[in-house]
Amino acid sequence: MTASSSPLQPQFHAIALRWAVAAAAASLAGCAVPPPASTGTAAAAPDTTAATPRTPPPAGASVAGQARTFSTQLATYTSVSFDAVPGWARDDFSESWPAFLGSCKVLTGRGAEWKDVCARALRVDGKNTNTIRGFFESEFSAYQIRDDDRRPDGVVTGYFEPEIAGARQYGAPFIYPVYGQPEDMLFADARKLPAGNGTVAARVDGRNVVVQTGLSTRDMGAPGLYALDLSGIARDTLDRKVRLRVEGKQLLPYYTREEIETKGAPNAKVLAFVSSATALYEMQIQGSGRIKLASGEIIRVAYAEQNGQPFRPTLAQAANGKPRSPVKVRGSSIELQLDDGDDDDAGAAGAVDSGAIRTRGFTLARPAASGPVVVPGRRAAGGAGGVMGSGIKDPSYVFFKEATSPVGGPVGAFGVPLSAGRSIAVDPRSTPLGYPVFVSTRTPGSGAPMQRLTIAQDTGGAIRGAVRADYFFGNGQQAATNARRMKERGQLWILLPRGLAVAQAAASSTIRTRGGPVGADLPQCLVPSEGSCVDD
Repeated sequence: MTASSSPLQPQFHAIALRWAVAAAAASLAGCAVPPPASTGTAAAAPDTTAATPRTPPPAGASVAGQARTFSTQLATYTSVSFDAVPGWARDDFSESWPAFLGSCKVLTGRGAEWKDVCARALRVDGKNTNTIRGFFESEFSAYQIRDDDRRPDGVVTGYFEPEIAGARQYGAPFIYPVYGQPEDMLFADARKLPAGNGTVAARVDGRNVVVQTGLSTRDMGAPGLYALDLSGIARDTLDRKVRLRVEGKQLLPYYTREEIETKGAPNAKVLAFVSSATALYEMQIQGSGRIKLASGEIIRVAYAEQNGQPFRPTLAQAANGKPRSPVKVRGSSIELQLDDGDDDDAGAAGAVDSGAIRTRGFTLARPAASGPVVVPGRRAAGGAGGVMGSGIKDPSYVFFKEATSPVGGPVGAFGVPLSAGRSIAVDPRSTPLGYPVFVSTRTPGSGAPMQRLTIAQDTGGAIRGAVRADYFFGNGQQAATNARRMKERGQLWILLPRGLAVAQAAASSTIRTRGGPVGADLPQCLVPSEGSCVDD
């Protein structure tokens, strides 16, 4: 997905803040330290493809690819030799090579260093795994990612591209609309909102909400001004966007799932109708999907937007009354966690009991009952007077758009098609999109080691945490089974280009999501020391 891929493709995606290289470099003033002695990185295989001289880092800048350890507010990165990365010598790098070259199409626009690295990559024999391994060992340094408590273990889950039956026209059993992005949705930059929980005056400029300074509540009645109550605003969305709507002279948070289902979304185009509210919800959590019509035609949909409400799934309960999926709630975000014995709750068949849904690592309770939802301009087909709404309590709601490409993987948050088994979704606050990431975990079901080089090419509202990865398994029944099973402990190693200066890394941390470019919310500098870099 969304999430996006990613539960619920969420709180993420869209308008952007792009850090300037000069600003990032300025924030690094005084952060430089001399490069440390050799860390024992394994000697690179001879590589005749890397003859082009690397671009030297800016004078006085620290180089992330040469620092032993550096930290951000969310993670610590420790340099290790490639020999110390479990499974590094056994992986078939030719399987991840197409995904890396796909990232290069975006990374080449991030500065001269990435342009040089990717130019050298084009001269590598993409079918020779030893040559590819030598390229990465020559061009990159490996850093193990640990969370803010210095713990190396995190959660690895899986997602896939589902296929569900549907129709272009409304009629039983196809009564649940797949909505496109609403035309009445407005956006505000959370970082530009005043502190506190008061009410401020704001204007609407196109689809953007701009707070007016120097005005009081007495001015709210002026033409073109609206009252924005800050007490109901969630500021900690991943992309720092607030989704709003106009009601009279007020700006309110965009509609919740319940409001959309019981009142309809008259300002959103309906792309198709499906027969199952639960299947639609899972497609929203996955962030993309295929809708198969009776004619055999496939409508491919991708994440477009989200309503800005927090992802709050109804978790299935274990026999002891605790949630089947341990989670930690931080503000409006939710982080999936593991505990002892939790890994195998999906069972050997890759599915839980009929009263629950296993998706993206979450074990969700099935809705107790579902009925028709309101579709503007349509008379409810069947179920009149019965249950109204899907019965799903999660306030978050995903809107889709029709994808133009009928083949290949869905386009992830980085703007390139995802590769089954080699693309992952990550938390971009700690793992920049486009970068190679080596993942060590276990194969769902068998428990065999699953150690491979992947490329961070997606994100999502519930993909939160420094040591967090979400494997994209592809489409089809086997992909669905594996993805639903996948919830394992794992460790991550990010590969940083050796010559990529910290200033450049900070400036290039702006990522492109399915809704447009967006800041990755990384600190303004990555300090190559044991300390932390304080965000402005």
